[in-house]
Amino acid sequence: MSTIDEATRKHVKSIVCDILEVEPDEVTETSLLAEEHDADSLRSIEILASIEVSLQVSIEQSQMKRMINLEGIYEVLEEAKAKAKAEAK
Repeated sequence: MSTIDEATRKHVKSIVCDILEVEPDEVTETSLLAEEHDADSLRSIEILASIEVSLQVSIEQSQMKRMINLEGIYEVLEEAKAKAKAEAK
C-alpha cells in the first residue's frame, strides 16, 4: 500500500507538467517522461529538485534513473519519506 496520498500525487504531477510544459491529461502514471514528453537530463534534475524543495525530502540523484514516469517518481518519493522518518527516530 502506497503512503503517497492523492494530494501529493497531484502536486507531483503538477510539478512534472509545469517543468515539461505539457497538459496534465497528456501525462499518465506510466507514460515515459523522456521518450513521450521530451524530459532531458536537465529537466529531470529540475523535477527532482522541485520535488525535494516543495515536499521537503532528500532524494539521491542516483535515484533519477528510476524516475522514468510518475509511478517511478512516487516509488522514489515514498522511499525517501520512509528513510527520513526512520532517520528522525
